[in-house]
Amino acid sequence: MAVQSLWIILLVLAVLLVMGVPISYAIGISSLAAILQVVPLDVSVLTASQRIFVGMSKFSLTAIPFFILAGNLMNQGGIARRLVDFVLAILGKLPGSLLVTNVGANALFGAISGSAAAAAAAVGSMVREGEEKQGYDLALCAATNGASAPSGLLIPPSNALITYSLVSGGTSVAALFLAGYLPGIIWAVCCIVVAVVIAKQKGYQGTQGKFSWKHLLSATLQAIPALSLIIVVIGGIIAGIFTATEGSAIAVVYALILSIFYRSITWKSFWRIVVDSAKMSGMIVFLIGVSNIMGWVMAFTQIPQAISAALLGLTSNPVLILLIMNVILLIAGTFMDVTPAILIFTPLFLPVVKTFGMNPIQFGLILVYNLCIGNITPPVGNTLFVAIKIGKTSLAKVMPYMLMYYGAILAGLMLVTYVSGISLGLPGAAGML
Repeated sequence: MAVQSLWIILLVLAVLLVMGVPISYAIGISSLAAILQVVPLDVSVLTASQRIFVGMSKFSLTAIPFFILAGNLMNQGGIARRLVDFVLAILGKLPGSLLVTNVGANALFGAISGSAAAAAAAVGSMVREGEEKQGYDLALCAATNGASAPSGLLIPPSNALITYSLVSGGTSVAALFLAGYLPGIIWAVCCIVVAVVIAKQKGYQGTQGKFSWKHLLSATLQAIPALSLIIVVIGGIIAGIFTATEGSAIAVVYALILSIFYRSITWKSFWRIVVDSAKMSGMIVFLIGVSNIMGWVMAFTQIPQAISAALLGLTSNPVLILLIMNVILLIAGTFMDVTPAILIFTPLFLPVVKTFGMNPIQFGLILVYNLCIGNITPPVGNTLFVAIKIGKTSLAKVMPYMLMYYGAILAGLMLVTYVSGISLGLPGAAGML
């Protein structure tokens, strides 16, 4: 029954996605199709509606709309320019300084805004003028911008990690947040290494003149209000002062105060931000609710146990099992957004990794890291295409550079996958394991 149910879900889901049906409806319909083979229609519909309600009524889910609203407020607050100046003051002496600045600012802005595409658009547009003046290859600039933007999705506050916490059965959000720092930094460092190597080959220099402590102090003071959002919210969650949900509300208040202080928001723009945030939140929360149907179907038909048995039947070597999972997730990420992929693959693979003792926190970071790569991989690759549009270039010109970035980012993935200390070191040191 498990194998048959899995094939029904996958086939119906694939057909509906090819037809252009929204992912939330596709997940719900494919799950309902699998239920119908074992449960009568009236009971199936009732069960499905109950599971949607249960999935959407979790209190911890409230954190996602608040963090989305906070991120959208920060997007309008002139934050990108301050972060670009801050990173340039620190890393400006490296070869290809504007490329390196792009990477660092993307990591910071992506973490604050919660959106890789927003980071690529905001930061990319800020550094593009300087890159054009200094004669940088626009395709290289677009590749650097796109490749580095998803790093911020791993650095808290991360809606992807909150979603994983819910689907995985209550993995600590605070521990996941703390665990996300090193993988996110590794992603950014991998991009910086590639950027510096290419910059040296092309002869791109760092900023001219002597290092200025005065300039660094000025840039830091300008950036501190934005960076403090991460420090206050994440510090409070990790220290146990408030929960992730309470922290998300504090983030909204902080972002609103900062936007008013910078005079970057009006009543009209504030209303538009609220409406846009409500629309985005509604889509995500409904998607999580619908995915709860799939979770119930998988549990009822014992699909995870069947997948676990199949993988363990191929090999009992955890190294090979994780490699197979990575390949599957990388392929899936090329045509699925991060949130629905987390909802689908967590109940499939988490039971498998638990059989050989992997901590759910580490698996969560492996999962999100894999799926973030899909953000910059065609045919979907929304963040990559945003970077190409901002860079005024083409996919054909960008891809040769992207191949080098893919290689470095995949090397980082291997570290996150096979070196548990990268994900578990900080939560362990904080006594969260």
